[in-house]
Amino acid sequence: MSAGKYEVLPDLLYTSEHEWVKIDGKIATCGITDYAQKSLSDIVFVELPQVGKKVKSGEVVCVVESVKAVSDVFSPVSGKIIDVNKKLESEPSLINKSPYRDGWIFKIEIEGEGDGFQLLSPEEYQKLLEEIEKGR
Repeated sequence: MSAGKYEVLPDLLYTSEHEWVKIDGKIATCGITDYAQKSLSDIVFVELPQVGKKVKSGEVVCVVESVKAVSDVFSPVSGKIIDVNKKLESEPSLINKSPYRDGWIFKIEIEGEGDGFQLLSPEEYQKLLEEIEKGR
């Protein structure tokens, strides 16, 4: 599925801040969307979150730097960071090459129902991207 020039995967949920989340039981794998990585352009550094850190949905968990900008990454769900993608330390461009697969950023063990973001379905996220494109 694509919203014009941006890939939106049907098996993920999204945030209005352009993070994606794949939930498998109590574990959520998170990263930034195709739209986000294309908007940032060449990603040169990723400050990974600390394993063991507890975060709330909507809270800043790490930072992604590109040649154009520095961007906060928000946690789509509440819980505890249980894993980070160490490959991004030496190869941050994995996010540009494969934002939904090799470029995942962190995994979180979900706690509670979350109180920050309203997660969007792929269809809702696609509509959001279409609205952004119309506004340009």
